[in-house]
Amino acid sequence: MRGFFSQIATVVAMNIMSLPRRLWMSLAAVFAVSVVVAVLLAFLAMAKGFEETLAGTGTESVAIITRTGSQSELNSSMSRDTVNLVSTAPGIAQNAAGDPEYSAELYVIVDGIKRSTQGKANIPMRGISPQGFSLREQVTIVEGRMFEPGRNEIVAGQGVQREFDGFELGREIRFGKTAWEVVGIFSTGGSAFESELWADAPTVQSQFQRGSSFQTVRARLEQPGNVEPIQQFIDNDPQLILDVETEADFFAGQGRALTGIAIFGWILSFVMGLGALAGALNTMYTSVASRIREIATLRAIGFSNSSAFVGTLVESLVLSVIGGIVGALAAWLFFDGFSASTLGASFTQVVFTFELTPELFINGILLALTIGLIGGLFPAWRAARVPVVMAFQGGE
Repeated sequence: MRGFFSQIATVVAMNIMSLPRRLWMSLAAVFAVSVVVAVLLAFLAMAKGFEETLAGTGTESVAIITRTGSQSELNSSMSRDTVNLVSTAPGIAQNAAGDPEYSAELYVIVDGIKRSTQGKANIPMRGISPQGFSLREQVTIVEGRMFEPGRNEIVAGQGVQREFDGFELGREIRFGKTAWEVVGIFSTGGSAFESELWADAPTVQSQFQRGSSFQTVRARLEQPGNVEPIQQFIDNDPQLILDVETEADFFAGQGRALTGIAIFGWILSFVMGLGALAGALNTMYTSVASRIREIATLRAIGFSNSSAFVGTLVESLVLSVIGGIVGALAAWLFFDGFSASTLGASFTQVVFTFELTPELFINGILLALTIGLIGGLFPAWRAARVPVVMAFQGGE
């Protein structure tokens, strides 16, 4: 057995030492694999970053109430009377004064200019009450101040300021015929709320001619994760055609909107992988052809055909792993921490950051190994079948 592994090590060493004779072809195979891995990791990092942004947005301690059948906040609608009624539901926590802790909110769409493309894109503008701030974790004003009720003032999320023009502190921006002043910049620890503009709810209702309607109600739960008392209250009142779920569940559902990106990334990588596989096959067949007399000579002096098979296969795997590592490093350098925005479930932009995790790196390396394994299998079989007589001939 020791001799067998010694033979394999010898064949692998000879293969690696002969790489300069086919350097450009080997580099082409490495490059092809690296591109496939980099593309895959870019898509997976995009999907992971979007998922993590939304996962960090919701909490089990807050319930979100929307109109039944609404796929997003934008599609929901409820009157002031409905809000007043549902706010009395059991299961909603109360403050020190005995009042329910809830926030009725309005959700409208305004235009913004993306810095990257200078094209228009939808930005969510949320009419919110002071209570709405206390229902959101990690909200801090990092520049300026909070808006004043009754005035055309907005605070912009850091994501909006980063990805869109015109939302710097002190700037005036027009939505339709109405001018708004940016009086503050807020942070929510990287959650999807940073992709929004916030303003006084009654002011938004007035300026956007929404009457007394709202889209959603957020309420702090007496018991985190337990929305059953509110659901029973809604079910027992025919006036309330509403759905209730925790914010964590709500935003997890919104996050599935980008699941297709990861699937598309795998499909695209598979198609590109076929090209890389063809390159690996060509490289390894050339490797075997250029060393056919060496392989036959080794066979003649006692090396087994298994050593030729395994040695050639290992060479293919080594080249592919190098390509995988290069591709993973390229994806990390160019995409990890990269900020972007994409269309969310409410047809508005969600700002998020690409996130390359160790799990994604492992996926990239496994893809590279798969290409190397398949690409080296048939050439390795060819090497194992080289007849000994080829050692005494001038060619194949």
